[in-house]
Amino acid sequence: MKVLVPVKRVVDYNVKVRVKSDGTGVDIANVKMSMNPFDEIAVEEAVRLKEKGVVTEVIAVSCGVTQCQETLRTAMAIGADRAILVETDAELQPLAVAKLLKALVDKEQPGLVILGKQAIDGDNNQTGQMLAALADLPQATFASKVEVAGDKVNVTREVDGGLETLALSTPAIITTDLRLNEPRYVTLPNIMKAKKKQLDVVKPEDLGVDVAPRIKTLKVAEPAKRGAGVKVPDVATLVDKLKNEAKVI
Repeated sequence: MKVLVPVKRVVDYNVKVRVKSDGTGVDIANVKMSMNPFDEIAVEEAVRLKEKGVVTEVIAVSCGVTQCQETLRTAMAIGADRAILVETDAELQPLAVAKLLKALVDKEQPGLVILGKQAIDGDNNQTGQMLAALADLPQATFASKVEVAGDKVNVTREVDGGLETLALSTPAIITTDLRLNEPRYVTLPNIMKAKKKQLDVVKPEDLGVDVAPRIKTLKVAEPAKRGAGVKVPDVATLVDKLKNEAKVI
């Protein structure tokens, strides 16, 4: 069984992001970039399934600029067998990414697609669900445990009331939560091996997908700075401030 693992290149989670002076977006010039943490968990889970013998091949996929090859090399250093880059300089929104992945799913015919539930830059939490709808495949989101049994996949997911276990028939889409696993440390020998692994580059046009943005960002602004707290002498004053100043009651 093949597993397709989409990975996204994002601003490193340790970096404090800055908004551009003209308010058109986030400034990523000279900023450290890395693999989206949720996608790293997805790669780790796919590699673990391969190590258990239930998966034969792990294919990492990324959509975006040429530098996304670095992210794919990291995925291959973790354990992915080969990689595909859908190269484009266009601004990719969740629907466009889902359409590109749908084309690759049709081409590669994977038994599972495992991807992060969301990216830490846009926080949209949409691509996995859109892909499942476009490909007409069963899906399980926010997975905290994945078990493959024959042509079935049992996925434990976190819901408001506790845990829910879904049984999916393959092929299927799974989106990962933080508690699914802890990604392994990438060793230098594996980084060197990853440089020799196959990395194919295709264009959106090769897949017959239009990636033109459907949504326009009007303005990006930093949240207002939080005001300092104050001490109140009694409950009556607290209630008065909550009612008349904060206007929350």
